[in-house]
Amino acid sequence: MRITLPRIGLGGAPLGNMFHPLSEETADATLNAAWDAGFRYYDVSPHYGAGLAEQRFGRLLSGKPRDEYVLSTKVGRLLQPASQPENAKPFVDELPNKRVPDYSADGARRSIEDSLERMGVDRLDVVFIHDVSEDQWGPQWREYFQQAMNGAAKALTQLRDEGVIRGWGLGVNRVEPCRLALEQSDPNVFLLAGRYSLLEHDEALDTLFPTCLARDVGVVVGGPFNSGVLAGGDHYEYDQIPPQVAQRREQLKAAAERCGVDLRAAALHFCLANPVVASVIPGTANPERPRQYMEYFNAQVPREFWQTLKHDGLLREDAPVPI
Repeated sequence: MRITLPRIGLGGAPLGNMFHPLSEETADATLNAAWDAGFRYYDVSPHYGAGLAEQRFGRLLSGKPRDEYVLSTKVGRLLQPASQPENAKPFVDELPNKRVPDYSADGARRSIEDSLERMGVDRLDVVFIHDVSEDQWGPQWREYFQQAMNGAAKALTQLRDEGVIRGWGLGVNRVEPCRLALEQSDPNVFLLAGRYSLLEHDEALDTLFPTCLARDVGVVVGGPFNSGVLAGGDHYEYDQIPPQVAQRREQLKAAAERCGVDLRAAALHFCLANPVVASVIPGTANPERPRQYMEYFNAQVPREFWQTLKHDGLLREDAPVPI
């Protein structure tokens, strides 16, 4: 059964020094700005900066009433002290910790305990099994996935049934692991990053969302701007923007300008229009962005824009759009 989440949340990857170093003052300012703007759902992971993002989120959240916000983090990598940072791409200037893949039941429980300690909070709402996908582990991903289904998934199901957490699922950048998890386990919600957006949505619409709807499983959309490309940034899939993606962005941007629409607002509203989507979680390391994201969230996107996209072949006819 799906769980209810705030419709917009803050993704934590940029606050783990993604792409570039971030001062503690800027990190604190960004998180305080998010709280002041009304964000009450926060998603983070031990992977982001090897514990750095969780540490930073903790400085904000440990001082807030626990019932006033929703918090999710991830399991699958345990952190061990190291002599120097790993600086695993796309993160830089990380904490000096080594990531140890561990998708076992005991590993999941230990990861949760470590995350609670890093953040200084007493409980989590949602736990995602992180990165059990080919883009992270190559051919070995299926071995990790099966370990997760036999280990972490069962531990998280037990924690959910005991009322320790509200729900669990996968946090991945690919659709296939989510489909397999629905066949083998009983998740509540998936965090799917970059695979349901104005740029890319076919696979999710065709192969995952119908089953989620039938099973009453929600989806949190991560990366609604596809690593920033839809927000005027320089990255796609945490790397350089391919020419075909840049071309599609320009077509979407031109359509938005003709209709007087901010493409960033349209990107958020497109994701949220799908009945499967529980929440959308753009990320940022800029203190100005949380307020802007809320403005996009509250903006009106005219029907003309969606009709234009479908007429121009930039959006498939059956894709749900705001009414």
